[in-house]
Amino acid sequence: MTLQEYDYARESPSKLAASCLLLALTMRNLGGWTPTLEYYSGYCSKDLHPLVKRLNFLFTYQPHDKLKAVHTKYSHRVFFEVAKTTPMDMLKLEEMLKS
Repeated sequence: MTLQEYDYARESPSKLAASCLLLALTMRNLGGWTPTLEYYSGYCSKDLHPLVKRLNFLFTYQPHDKLKAVHTKYSHRVFFEVAKTTPMDMLKLEEMLKS
C-alpha cells in the first residue's frame, strides 16, 4: 500500500519494513519488539512508533476506489487473506505501543 503513497517515499525502506513488522506483531498480538529484532534491524521500538501509527492510519482509511487489483490479489488464501485483516483501533494501538 505504501508504494502508491508519496508520503512514504522519503522513509528508509528498512525503517518502513521494521515498522510494518511491528504493526503486524501488534495486530496479531504476537509480542513486541524484542532485543533480537532491535539488534538486527538497528531500530528501537520507540523510533518506529510514529511510522507504525501512520501505517495503521493508512490501513484504516485506505481509499477503496483505487488499487482494487492489489486488494483482490492479497484477499486470496495463497497470501493468507491479509487484505481482509481489520485495522487496529488507534487508541488501542497507542496503548499497546506504550506497554
